[in-house]
Amino acid sequence: MDSPEVTFTLAYIVFSVCFVFTPNEFHSAGLTVQNLLSGWLGIEDVAFVQYHLRRTTVTMLVHSLLPLGYYLGMCFAASEKQLYYFNQAPEGWKLFLLLSVSFPTITCTIAYYWSRNRWDRHPLARTLALHALPQSGWRAVASSINTEFRRIDKFATGAPGARVIVTDTWVMKVTTYHIHVAQQQDIHLTVTESRQHELSPDSNLPVQFLTIHVASINPLIKAFDIRSWSPAL
Repeated sequence: MDSPEVTFTLAYIVFSVCFVFTPNEFHSAGLTVQNLLSGWLGIEDVAFVQYHLRRTTVTMLVHSLLPLGYYLGMCFAASEKQLYYFNQAPEGWKLFLLLSVSFPTITCTIAYYWSRNRWDRHPLARTLALHALPQSGWRAVASSINTEFRRIDKFATGAPGARVIVTDTWVMKVTTYHIHVAQQQDIHLTVTESRQHELSPDSNLPVQFLTIHVASINPLIKAFDIRSWSPAL
């Protein structure tokens, strides 16, 4: 029989991996940062950019708390170690606790820095500023993206942690901690990988998976990859 310590450790590892990478089962159960904090995040369709400014920040904060949550859980799962008394805890656990506390402390500092001056210092705001006209700022670009995202003719596909969104003007990739943004008229698309797979063991219809490299002519815009699939010819 496994000890409570081992059982809790395995269960917490599985929970943490699923909470960070959010498989469909967790999405269906509502166990995602977006769902749990939906009241504060707002609605993506109303203000896409502002929603993801807050989402990426709070996601980083919540995920940084996972090591501390493990330590608190071990206080009960391994009560004989007396982890709830810092002075009596083993040296290894003291170090783990210090690291567990330092992670959210650092991320809180980063989040505060990003939110200053109405999010001017957030990485997404800085990326949008690179697309702004000389006499405007990142908020003008954000307004354009918000408007186009509300239109019904946009294209959106992919898993929640790697969504690809294409509007009339923009190509965007939404990941857990970052939003890649590129303007359609300024990008070069290059197919870097093509793989063919059978759709299922008993199917004769193959599917082709493509990896497309999106690079902007602006050297300050970070390139990114998007993945798509189509029936193989």
